[in-house]
Amino acid sequence: MSGFGPSIESPIAHAIVAPDGSLSFADPALVALNQRAGGMRDAPLAVPQLATIARLAQRLGIVVSRGVIVADDETDVDLWVRAQPDGENVRLTVSGWREIAAWRPEQPSPGTQDDFHGSDTDWRWETDSALRLTFVTLDAGPRHGFDAFALLGQPLTAMFSLDTGVDGALPILDSLARRRPMTAQPARLRSSGRAVTLIANVRHDAAGDFAGFVGAARMVVEDAPHTAVSTEALSPTFTRGLDKALRVPLARIVANADSINAQADGPVQGDYADYAADIASAGRHLLELVDDLVDLQAVERPDFMLVPEPIDLADVARRAAGLLSVRAANADVTITRPALDLCAPALGDFRRVLQILVNLVGNAVRYSPRGAQVIVTVTRTQSHAVVVVADKGKGVAPEDQVRIFEKFERVDPSEAGGNGLGLYIARRLARAMQGDLTVESAPGEGARFVLTLPADPARH
Repeated sequence: MSGFGPSIESPIAHAIVAPDGSLSFADPALVALNQRAGGMRDAPLAVPQLATIARLAQRLGIVVSRGVIVADDETDVDLWVRAQPDGENVRLTVSGWREIAAWRPEQPSPGTQDDFHGSDTDWRWETDSALRLTFVTLDAGPRHGFDAFALLGQPLTAMFSLDTGVDGALPILDSLARRRPMTAQPARLRSSGRAVTLIANVRHDAAGDFAGFVGAARMVVEDAPHTAVSTEALSPTFTRGLDKALRVPLARIVANADSINAQADGPVQGDYADYAADIASAGRHLLELVDDLVDLQAVERPDFMLVPEPIDLADVARRAAGLLSVRAANADVTITRPALDLCAPALGDFRRVLQILVNLVGNAVRYSPRGAQVIVTVTRTQSHAVVVVADKGKGVAPEDQVRIFEKFERVDPSEAGGNGLGLYIARRLARAMQGDLTVESAPGEGARFVLTLPADPARH
């Protein structure tokens, strides 16, 4: 039981964090919480989540407010923290203090990949529902070249740059979409570029919703680099090597440019911040091109095939819309998704269907004017399940409606974004699942992209 005790009214506690990170003043509830976390007088604040928020507010010079969950003895405590710079100090206001049942990992079956608490992993990490790091094994930092404490509160991608697997997919996306354990996610440490493999269990909150990952990292022993280029330079092996060779430096460029643009390490001139934003945008475009080239290699193999499985096309459509909700909000575009009670049983590869719909919804958001609406609808017949992504953009002329499904073709190559591979790959994937992808449009009237998949006769 936590030491602040149950209360009908949630207490509000205040504290002052000194420049060195120690508590120069704190109300009793915060003093007790800090002591139970191992903190002492005149020592740095021992609750990582509070220390991270205070440090962030101090570094950026702005008010930072954030919800956090803190482990406290046998329970977790849900807190709302507000950190406000005050000269060299930071004032903390902590409210909420809602006790919730502590998460406990499910016991994995012996010998499974999810049993990562054994000796075959190098360190552990945990995230919250927003994939911000809430725990990193502290003694791993010096051994692998990163500051574990400084990473707390940062996105998971601040520690790792994520790579695609041998099938061109990101296992973490499948884990997020299906709420199931993540296995064998290839990644690289941003601090050193060394290869690691990530595995994780999904944690759920009291309502059964996604609450984050509890995971581990295992270093990968890589082969020595080759000093010469193979004569089979245009073979699939070369494409895989090019993928790895490009992804790490591009990810670093994007991360550093984003840091400069956000002025995380101090103020810079406005034009330099804008240059950094342009560099980050170009880097992301190149990373998308690398992803598409890997997929292109996969779908054009003579033996490429997808094994159909029962899916709910309406559910996949809702997930795709959810994954793009932040991008849509930033573009002032509203996404209308299928109703929660709508079910459309179909046969297809879940991850590839999600990939197709993310591409379609992402294109619709990109080409929609501000204030517009992207509408995602799902229908079903005796033989097919159909999802339609409709936008109010400038539309596609009839003479272009065949061309946009070809490699490296775009309606207007002068427009920013896209590389002319997304729709080509999406249609190849749809047809590999015995479905199809078509477009209905006219100039000035928006576009309707229609994905059709076989219905699942067992659940119709």
